Amino acid sequence: MVMFLFLVVALAVVVAAVTLAVVGGGESGPLPEAAPERLRDALPPDRPVGRADVERLRFPLVLRGYRMADVDDALGRLGAELAERDARIADLEAALEGARAAAPADRPARVAMDKPGHEDGEQ
Repeated sequence: MVMFLFLVVALAVVVAAVTLAVVGGGESGPLPEAAPERLRDALPPDRPVGRADVERLRFPLVLRGYRMADVDDALGRLGAELAERDARIADLEAALEGARAAAPADRPARVAMDKPGHEDGEQ
C-alpha cells in the first residue's frame, strides 16, 4: 500500500511539473526554428586556393552526411581553379617550346661559354 501511495504522489508531481512547463512556456510560444549550420571557412574568393585552404576545409554535418550545396560549391570552385591552372601550365609550356624553337643557334654557343674555364672571348 505504501508503494502504491508513493507511485501516485510521484505521478502527481510529474504531471504538475509538465503542466507548469507547458503553461509557463506558453507565453513565448514555440521555439523558433534553428538556423541551419553553414560552412564557416569557405574557400577564399579573393585569391587562388592553396593546399592549406583545402586541408582546412571542413563541412558541417547534417542528418544524412553533408550539405550538398556546400560540397557542390567547394568542388565547383576547386574544379575551376584546377582548370585555370592547367590552362596556365599549357600556355607556359607552349611559350617555352616557342622560345626554344625560335633560338636554336644561340643555345649551343651560350652553353659552351658557360662551361668552367671559358671566360669572355677565351677559348
